[in-house]
Amino acid sequence: MKKVKVGVAGYGVIGQRLADGVARQEDMELVGVADVAPTLAVRALKEKGMPYALYLASDDRKAEFDALGIPVAGSMEDMVRQCDVVLDSSPGGIGAKNKELYQRLGKKAIFQGGEKNSVADVFFHGYANYEKGLDKDFLKLTSCNTTGLIRSVDCLDRAFGIDRVAITIIRRVADPGDYHRGLTNALQIDKAPSHQAVDLMTIMPHVEATGILVHTPITHGHIITVVATGKQKITKQMALEAFSKHPRIRLVRIDQGFLGNASLFRYARDLGNPRGDMYEIALWEDSIVESGDSIMYAINIPQEAVTIPETMDGIRAVMHLQDTSAEATAKTNQYLGIGKWK
Repeated sequence: MKKVKVGVAGYGVIGQRLADGVARQEDMELVGVADVAPTLAVRALKEKGMPYALYLASDDRKAEFDALGIPVAGSMEDMVRQCDVVLDSSPGGIGAKNKELYQRLGKKAIFQGGEKNSVADVFFHGYANYEKGLDKDFLKLTSCNTTGLIRSVDCLDRAFGIDRVAITIIRRVADPGDYHRGLTNALQIDKAPSHQAVDLMTIMPHVEATGILVHTPITHGHIITVVATGKQKITKQMALEAFSKHPRIRLVRIDQGFLGNASLFRYARDLGNPRGDMYEIALWEDSIVESGDSIMYAINIPQEAVTIPETMDGIRAVMHLQDTSAEATAKTNQYLGIGKWK
């Protein structure tokens, strides 16, 4: 079997996890990772024995890598030349500049949520619009919140049909270790509608969505409440049955000890998951409430890892490894071990 050759541009919070995700896909080969500076993530890569080849996104700081004894396999262009597809997890705006390199070398690329939609041919989600990504050159992933939100709404939409949703996002203010955000003791609200609601309508144009976002001074995960109105009345039992079948949705309860976002992060560490990551979103059974013709529920978004499975789906789409969303997501889930706890 010829494996798809994949490179990762940007070895930060998402890039590390993308590299690990590709390495677990048995029909893909990780060419290497590229970064611009000897960050803590790069230093950790060296201390782990350089399991992935490292390429330089810029030669400006090569002397720093040499001084630290960090082996460099070549330039980012050297990496891209070897790839079929590049996963670009560079800081927002840098990916659009990198696209010039990908185009010049005739390579496909998948960008993360920080880039503008215009960078790609398709704004992509592995479940909701996989087929639109088939054979395309450039995809852009949805953000972490939008990724998890669409998983749950698409699940109900496929089972029952959804007309509209209203969401409230309680958003972590920064990733762990992001000191530049400052130390705060306050909540901050954004103007409505939130971009996640707008993005959902871009991916699922048949659903009317609106939403509010509130920033909170925490780091481990977001929580989203969703009020979904179906084409038919959706009961709690109907919703439970649909959610329970979805490999990337983990049903949890408060009486099990899942009191909130920190409980889920701790549970992921107790499972021995690398970095305390969890690919699945958690959905509280206790939060599912019928309200007239609508159904309400709450989900937890593990922001550092939730987009990794959908990015693997994106590789499958642009390389046309599978024809349908069902086939592609099943392969991704198999290799990442998603749903094995069901």
